[in-house]
Amino acid sequence: MNYDKLRYNLRALLFEWLRQPDRAMAAYAACFRADPEDARAARSIGWILSEKKRWVEAAPWFEKAVTIVPDDANTWFNLGYVREQMGHATDAMVAFNHAVKENPKHDRAWYGIGMIHAQAGDHPAAAAALAHAAELQPMNGEAWYALGMAHYHSHHPDAVEKAIRHCVIHDPKTARRLIQDAERADMLPLLSS
Repeated sequence: MNYDKLRYNLRALLFEWLRQPDRAMAAYAACFRADPEDARAARSIGWILSEKKRWVEAAPWFEKAVTIVPDDANTWFNLGYVREQMGHATDAMVAFNHAVKENPKHDRAWYGIGMIHAQAGDHPAAAAALAHAAELQPMNGEAWYALGMAHYHSHHPDAVEKAIRHCVIHDPKTARRLIQDAERADMLPLLSS
């Protein structure tokens, strides 16, 4: 048993509980030095740095973690998210694709893929990815909004209508925004019924 690793890990957990992220991060770093194969310590450091929006510093920690545990969809997603925040869309897409390969039901990774496609102007590909996210999270109004807008930009009015109807039931506020942004004033009466 690696007692140094255990001691630093317990210390890190205590500092997290006490809401002292810098001290927790230092303890996780010591834990990682004691065991360079500790993906949990690497992920935790990446997570703490991400919460501080220190994307450039967080990315290498998530990269270390996915090297250690390449089948962990959540770590791949976190790496993708950090890369996306850094403005590295291509690298983010690679990480998000790894996440859905490891877990095809990873709705946030599908959402990330869809949003990157949408930002690149590839709205049919965005709609395909966002359809997975919306199906996996039927109550997520933002996923349905993004799906509706991808269909709007792809010139699929029937699919836009389906997204609006879904939002009317589950998230009327988002439905109103989608109706406005997709230029579907004809569907406003659905909000009053």
